[in-house]
Amino acid sequence: MKRYIYILGVLAVFACKEEKPQDTESLEEKALRIHEKVITLDTHDDINVANFTDSINYTQRLNTQINLPKMEEGALDVAWLIVYTGQDTLTPEGYAKGKENAMAKFEAIHRLCEEIAPDKINLALTSEDVRRIYAEGKKVAMIGVENAYPVGEDLTEFERYHELGARYVSLAHNGHSQFSDSNTGEQDSVWLHNGLSELGKKAVNEMNRLGIMVDVSHPSKEAMKQMIALSKAPIIASHSSARALCDHSRNLDDEQLMLMKENGGVVQTVAFSSYLNTQKHEARAAYMKEVYEQIADSLDIEWYERSQFRSLTDEQRATFMENYPKVTQMGQELVKSRKDAPEAVNVADFVDHIDYMVKLIGIDHVGISSDFDGGGGIDGWSDASETFNVTLELVKRGYTEEEIAKLWSGNLLRVLDEVQAVAKTMS
Repeated sequence: MKRYIYILGVLAVFACKEEKPQDTESLEEKALRIHEKVITLDTHDDINVANFTDSINYTQRLNTQINLPKMEEGALDVAWLIVYTGQDTLTPEGYAKGKENAMAKFEAIHRLCEEIAPDKINLALTSEDVRRIYAEGKKVAMIGVENAYPVGEDLTEFERYHELGARYVSLAHNGHSQFSDSNTGEQDSVWLHNGLSELGKKAVNEMNRLGIMVDVSHPSKEAMKQMIALSKAPIIASHSSARALCDHSRNLDDEQLMLMKENGGVVQTVAFSSYLNTQKHEARAAYMKEVYEQIADSLDIEWYERSQFRSLTDEQRATFMENYPKVTQMGQELVKSRKDAPEAVNVADFVDHIDYMVKLIGIDHVGISSDFDGGGGIDGWSDASETFNVTLELVKRGYTEEEIAKLWSGNLLRVLDEVQAVAKTMS
């Protein structure tokens, strides 16, 4: 049984009593009080448009890591829902296909907020919107775009994205785009632009003009450095951790972290096991690979490794994404009773990265993300219902309420405000 079910019971008891003096609180009581008080914001939650219909949607407790019941259970207030498009050919045909995918995801998010559950969740475009919707007792949706590939070569599409609610955009994903090299170039040292293309440089200016945050979580290091040099506003890394603790090209090294500080931006630490602790992740992943394959086989489901995704057909990929939460949830439940299972990457490993970056670049430049339904999730924060456990670990480490408020949402919303203020001076 999840720890949070117990926590909810404790909270219910406290609600019936007078509030305890803060100097007599236990760590758990203090964490509960803070968690209920601060706005909790997760900058990266992937979506599947199949979960945004009249019959299947986020008002239900689906197998997805993010949905409204799980957000309620874990007191997660703000979810950045992601318009993600995988990298394809740099051709008009590829761009058209990507555009269709992106528009379907924009439409799904709007459908949730405007038709399916407007009484439960609303779309925010500014930090003021976030605070207003939160004060109304509703959950908050925001929109991030992971990979600008569907934009094609028409920079006016960024304005359309902005009108649809996009408030951050990454210029690349796994593979070099028409705008930017990707971190994946480190695998073979083959680069397309040696950073940003000329189109990519213009895109940075266009995002500044519109008030869209520039996201550097997937572009290459050289591209990231060029974005910082070009941008008139602070930038973000929507879901990245510290490379000094986990040597993965998706993480930011100390030089990059210091550049983020100088720029005034924020790094949203990500709860993705392979970006947090390589040794623990690989041992656990090897063990779980066999477990997932056995479960998939018993259910007569095709199972793939992430490295195979680019070779799958659209139909295979869609079927896999539909089955993935079910298989992984069954696998995680199955191994809970197994003593031979290697320890999973957990919330403590996650907060180790927060600690490291806070000490290096300061509390004002670090935030929190999960990458739920896109590969993220760790022991203790496996879905939105367990969000409290992150706050509890922060309290255990000695973070104050003010600091926790900054980590959960204050820093990211401050950057959004600054980006939008720069846009007003450029318009």
